[in-house]
Amino acid sequence: MFDRFIVFFALFIGVFPLHASNKVFPPVPDWRPNFTAEAAMILEQLVFYTNDQKDMVQFSNGTLVLLPDRLSDTAAYDYALKVLSDIYNYHPDMKPIAMKDGNIVVQYNHPAVNVVLTGFTAKHMDEIRQLHLNGLVTDEVLITPLGNNIFDDFGMQALYGRALMFMDAQDPVIIRLYRHAKANQ
Repeated sequence: MFDRFIVFFALFIGVFPLHASNKVFPPVPDWRPNFTAEAAMILEQLVFYTNDQKDMVQFSNGTLVLLPDRLSDTAAYDYALKVLSDIYNYHPDMKPIAMKDGNIVVQYNHPAVNVVLTGFTAKHMDEIRQLHLNGLVTDEVLITPLGNNIFDDFGMQALYGRALMFMDAQDPVIIRLYRHAKANQ
């Protein structure tokens, strides 16, 4: 009898949950931005940043996967899809980098990036400021110089770029295979 009381009390105070958690795996943010810069402009910036030395696959929301040299088209597509899956299905660490021209490149633990064109995002900063916290995944805590999950405009735009990666990972649509200049010689 006493054992039943202990179990009931433990359930009552929440030690043992009565039902399984409804957490989604892999965790994804709620934010699905409905605006993105023109794909050609995003690609053009990354071609510039890489000094036109890398082949790339671009997804519909702008995520770019940097390819090893000399992959066939089919192998390039397969590689890009795997890289995106690896980011998505493991912890999606991001490393935003401020570029000299003011843009932001969001890097991951795999060879993929999102280029945030700050000239474009400036037109959408009110919405980015309002929704950026929805760019965090369930139970995620990002430590910034301002505090846990407190972001300046740079951090908010980085979350915007990462949200685009999540959208590409959930619905991967390849829109372009870019071959660098030396590949065409």
